[in-house]
Amino acid sequence: MAASRTTFEKLQRDRAKQAKAAAKREKRQQRAAGTAEEVDETPVDVTTYGEELTAPELLQLVEKLHKQFDDEVISFEEFEEQKTELLARLPVE
Repeated sequence: MAASRTTFEKLQRDRAKQAKAAAKREKRQQRAAGTAEEVDETPVDVTTYGEELTAPELLQLVEKLHKQFDDEVISFEEFEEQKTELLARLPVE
């Protein structure tokens, strides 16, 4: 009795699986490299900014503050305190 040979469909499935795994691995590596470069560890100090900030500038500072908290650069208490100060300075029309 002869040994059964691998079918063409099975070879295609195996190759597709390998390609998908390679793509996922590359995407994870790019994401890890991208987040490592984007970490900005300079704390947001709301007292260093003057009173005259536009709404988009304040929102950028809030975004930077959120990123620092997500990256665990600042504690929750610092995050809440600075976010409250920044949001209080948003102009309401």
